[in-house]
Amino acid sequence: MYIISPSSFERLTQRLLRESGFVQVEVTGKTGDGGIDGKGIVRISGFLSFHVIFQCKRYKGTITPSQIRDFRGAMQGRADKGLFVTTGTFTREAVKEATRDGAPPIDLIDGELLCDKLKELKLGVETEFIEVVKVKQAWFDQF
Repeated sequence: MYIISPSSFERLTQRLLRESGFVQVEVTGKTGDGGIDGKGIVRISGFLSFHVIFQCKRYKGTITPSQIRDFRGAMQGRADKGLFVTTGTFTREAVKEATRDGAPPIDLIDGELLCDKLKELKLGVETEFIEVVKVKQAWFDQF
């Protein structure tokens, strides 16, 4: 396992978002930022754009509903959507909180999805396919 610092994880998220089509992606990275680690704009079909604020948590454990609520409070009035990125996982209740009716929506990226995206975009990872050939001895014994 490779470990990066929290600030490096924020910059990795910035790169991931840029490679995924976001523009004007910035890492705010300030102490006392209220849980806002960065911001960016996502454009859809060249017509619509949404201001997105993101939070990064380099965790082994799980993200709880209270952390989602805290992030939502920090993003209030500052963006159209929120994005919460973690190397860990989200509790079932945190997922429900992120999509609660009447509250600003927050999209979630857990460690597994993060790895899938890094692999898809070929960011810092390399995939090797290895062919395994097994000899079927019983087949050769018939001769």
